[in-house]
Amino acid sequence: MGETMPLITTTIGSYPKPDYVPVPDWFREESTAKTNPTKAYDTYLRTRIDEVEALLDKATGDVVKEQVQVGINIPTDGEIRRENYIHYHCRHLNGIDFSNLTQKTMRSGSWTGSVPTITGPIQVKDHFLPRDWHMAQSVTRNPVKMTLPGPMTITDSIADAYYDDEKKLGQDLADALNAEIHELVKAGCRWIQVDEPLFARASNKALAYGIDNLERCFNGVPKEVTRVMHMCCGYPDVVDNESFPKAPPEAYFKLAPDLDEAEINAVSIEDAHRHNDLSLLEKFQKTTVIFGVIAIARSRVETVYEITRRLKQALKHIDPQRLMAAPDCGLGMLSRKTVLEKLSNMVTAAQKV
Repeated sequence: MGETMPLITTTIGSYPKPDYVPVPDWFREESTAKTNPTKAYDTYLRTRIDEVEALLDKATGDVVKEQVQVGINIPTDGEIRRENYIHYHCRHLNGIDFSNLTQKTMRSGSWTGSVPTITGPIQVKDHFLPRDWHMAQSVTRNPVKMTLPGPMTITDSIADAYYDDEKKLGQDLADALNAEIHELVKAGCRWIQVDEPLFARASNKALAYGIDNLERCFNGVPKEVTRVMHMCCGYPDVVDNESFPKAPPEAYFKLAPDLDEAEINAVSIEDAHRHNDLSLLEKFQKTTVIFGVIAIARSRVETVYEITRRLKQALKHIDPQRLMAAPDCGLGMLSRKTVLEKLSNMVTAAQKV
């Protein structure tokens, strides 16, 4: 009999920022980065930039090494430089005004805040992710995965005073994201993830044009690059808020067949916060499923036994070479101590399976 290989593990995006990081953090309670991103980030920019950059480099290296040391095969950069995983990217695009804020309710009514406003055509201003990737990759031989917010999710997270056409806006955003992705590819990055949590909340729009624009993000990307899309069901406002309204569970079933036909290699889904009917995995005949097995907004640490049992249940519905283990979403809401305990148990479970 052949040797059994453990499941590959990855993280999804954010990681708790070390205490010495001066960047405002959307995940911290009462953070102005949630309600007024311009005020929060501009305050950060007024600090001594050379010292700040050195701290960000150190923090990025620290969290990448921490993930690798706990056993993660494919870490992320932890999104350490990002005050908000969407607006960080938007600051590098022309056409989005951070001095002209608009009050907006987002995520099906779950969030309200002051957001930047689109006042002109979306175009690339400058390239920035290759530098972020080089810094993260320099501390490990494991491939570091870089993440970008997807067109539909960006659209829902900023105000539009120019396009008045979500499909066209998504196309222009996808073209700008595609340009950044190609710069990452040229730099050497081989794992690239586009985050579209809004797909699960707006599945009709995702089917109408969202998946097309997702593919547009990856247009021309060579086959040696693993193209990942992440589709969680939303962050709550605080840890352990069990009443937070999640996207409907049937959304994954509705989207799975079209995503399986899309020009992507892997899809990341939640399962820890709310278990799926695992027949869902059978809808993915070609695509790798990055399966969420630890909750990112619960302080309780899942046991190795619990995670192992769920992974074994999943393997009854999908080939083992197309299943990876991961958290449900980014880990920025939790303490580093809790994160390390959760990831350690996840890695142990993946090795046992």
